[in-house]
Amino acid sequence: MSVSNETTSGSAETALEDVEEALKDVIDPELGVNIVDLGLLYGLKYADDGALLIDMTLTTAACPLTDVIEEQVGQALESVVDSYRLNWVWMPPWGPERITDDGRDQMRALGFNI
Repeated sequence: MSVSNETTSGSAETALEDVEEALKDVIDPELGVNIVDLGLLYGLKYADDGALLIDMTLTTAACPLTDVIEEQVGQALESVVDSYRLNWVWMPPWGPERITDDGRDQMRALGFNI
């Protein structure tokens, strides 16, 4: 599944590090940790048309809060890129080994035993 969106501000090709930093504002509503540190972000690159291509996954394909995450991505990128396409990727499946050290610290602070 793919989601496209065009925003009205931002530069044509914002540095991918800045995009990743902006995506840290997207918080998984069930776990309370950002999608970058959870390891849900699989890839960022620019398409030939200048749109940012985002490959990401969810902790489960049956996640009932996909719309919430899509909305948060749009809000986080609103002033960062002109347009983006969100591509949901299911292979390889997400696993807790993808969580960064910062993500693990955040989860422990929230009471998770990880």
